[in-house]
Formats: sequence, C-alpha cells, structure tokens
Amino acid sequence: MMPTLPTLSTPRLTLRPLQLEDAPAIQALFPQWEIVRHLASRVPWPYPADGALLYLRDIALPAMQRGREWHWTLRLQQHPRQLIGQISLYDSPNDNRGLWLAPEWQGQGLMQEALMVVMAYWFEVLDRPSLRATKACANQGSRRLSERCGMRLIATAESDYVAGRLASEVWEITREHWLQQRHTTDALP
Repeated sequence: MMPTLPTLSTPRLTLRPLQLEDAPAIQALFPQWEIVRHLASRVPWPYPADGALLYLRDIALPAMQRGREWHWTLRLQQHPRQLIGQISLYDSPNDNRGLWLAPEWQGQGLMQEALMVVMAYWFEVLDRPSLRATKACANQGSRRLSERCGMRLIATAESDYVAGRLASEVWEITREHWLQQRHTTDALP
C-alpha cells in the first residue's frame, strides 16, 4: 500500500500526488526540448511514445510506494484538470529535487510557489537536514529559482544531461536556514 502523500496548495496552484492516470497528460506536455534539455541524461531522448507511462509505472510510483520519492503534478487552482508541470523530491545524496514546468507557464513565479510548499514538506514533515539540487549551469531559470528560495551554491562539477555533458552546480539549503527564513517571512506584516 502506497503511503499517503498529501495534496498541497499555494495561492495559485494545486499540487496533486502523481498517479498512473496522469501519464497521458504528461506524455502530451513533457517531450519538449525546452523542458528536457537540462534534465539528467537518464531521461530518454527522443522521448518514446510510451515514456510517461513507463516512467510512472516502473520508476516513480514504485519509488513513492517505497517512501524514497515524492512526486506531485502542478495544476492551476482555476483549472484543476490541467496538468502544467511536475515537482519531485528524492531520497538521494546530492540531488533531492526535480521539477519541470510547461514553457507557456514559466516566468510567472508558479514554480517558486510550488517549491516553497514542497520544501516545507521536506523540512517540516519529512524532517530532513538539508535539501540539495543539482543543475546545469546553463539553466539560469533554475539557478534564479534556487537563489529566490534561499539556497546557496556549494559545489561545481560536470554532469550528463539530455543536452550532453555540461558544467553543473549543486545548490543547498539546510533545515536550520529554511526554518530561520520561514520564521522571518512569517513575522513580516
């Protein structure tokens, strides 16, 4: 039996736990170069016609059942049936977060909203000591997102992405910093 993963919400988004029924919507939206180019090379490209189904059935949902990964779909509060992206947490040493958002919804602060509630889940429910995110240096949108969420750059390297071998960064925020930042933000008028 899969552990119960809560539905989360922000002022503009509903974050619904990933389900097998999401495969057709993900398959229709995900295989775009702008979405996948800076994702880890384990994402197949060109994306196969059954890629979303295989990913959900064979990778994401079993990892959720084992309590090793937590995945949510992103949906607008105004249009709860419309999937616009995904955000995930992983129990792995240097990469605890993954996310993607359809290009037409980028640049509106939606992913920052989603990330803040997911980080709260990571630190306040799962009680983790730190959250790390590895990203391609060329992914400036992801870099700005990490900065806005209080993360700091802790390492650089090279990693394999769908677009090839690229310079890479590891960003981190500790639970202590998260709670301090959260307390400061909550105290503002």
